[in-house]
Amino acid sequence: MITKEVKTKVIGENATHEGDTGSPEVQVAILTQRIRELTEHLKQHPNDDHSRLGMYKMVGKRRRLLDYLAKKDIERYRAIIAKLGIRK
Repeated sequence: MITKEVKTKVIGENATHEGDTGSPEVQVAILTQRIRELTEHLKQHPNDDHSRLGMYKMVGKRRRLLDYLAKKDIERYRAIIAKLGIRK
């Protein structure tokens, strides 16, 4: 579970303007943080299928947000991908 402090830090690092909490960049960053934490949890608990399903849903949501961002503004898409290190 992502703590309030971590979430606030992630929002601050990825906000496009003051008070920004809903831009695609912020949403993708929050989802990425939650996915990374769940990945570590699933390494310890490989049979936790309920959490795995939730993680798959988050990955799909992040994918849709990234598709939207790539369609709207390719430079913002490339910047967030590079910043978060999502693509290999």
